[in-house]
Amino acid sequence: TESKHRRRGGDLKTRSTELGSAVTGSPLTSVLPASTTVKKSIVLSSETREELAKQAKVTKENRRAQIDERHKYLISRLADGIGLSEEQVEEAIISDDKFHLIEQFFAASGLKKLLFFYQDVLQQESNASLRSDGSTSSLLQKKLFITMGYAENFTGTCAFFLRTSDKVITASNVSQEVNFGIFGCTNGNILQGLEFFLSQIMIPALKSQQNWGAVKEGLKNSHIQDFLYSVDKFVDTLSSSRQNIEDKIQLTKVDIDIYVSNLQNPSDYIAAG
Repeated sequence: TESKHRRRGGDLKTRSTELGSAVTGSPLTSVLPASTTVKKSIVLSSETREELAKQAKVTKENRRAQIDERHKYLISRLADGIGLSEEQVEEAIISDDKFHLIEQFFAASGLKKLLFFYQDVLQQESNASLRSDGSTSSLLQKKLFITMGYAENFTGTCAFFLRTSDKVITASNVSQEVNFGIFGCTNGNILQGLEFFLSQIMIPALKSQQNWGAVKEGLKNSHIQDFLYSVDKFVDTLSSSRQNIEDKIQLTKVDIDIYVSNLQNPSDYIAAG
């Protein structure tokens, strides 16, 4: 009996020790800080977002201070072509992480083109609150942004600026050295947008142009005529390709059982053939 009491006492002591370690040891302490850590990480995430917002605001104001007549020329063309106010375009440009491409476009021997897309993109709601998992809600919204043309899918409107020389772009020559154009991608149909741009805008403009630089004869020159003819042929080919894609052959589904069930003898098969 004494030995049994000792064993039970020993078991009770062991269980007491295990219970104490369960209360004061790592399992419990690892649970409590976990929830605290989650809350802390959300708070830190919120603080980080606020800090990033402050930095973005400073960056935007610094860029706004850099806006000169060259930028204003681009902004006015974009506003007219896309249908936004100049204030909206300016805000979009100074908020863009590719703002530096504009300076590269203005520089001597700089970028040959400057592209803008205006289309639906997933954006975080301005009044969105942080969810328990740290994510935020987002929705499709129209956005104007600078692009290199290969990282994003083109689904809306493309506005572009092209340089005509390697000169540095200044406030005095920007209207002469930079050409502006725009075309759409209705329902994702880029061929239709390109065809419309070439046939309705570019070709009429070329055929009405009087000054062809060193070519004094202008439209009477055989090389100019060959060039315009080749552009016309390209648009025709583009149109034909688009129609072939859109008007692809659709085979009608036929209920073959109706015809097969009536075949009774070899003459029926020959007639059907």
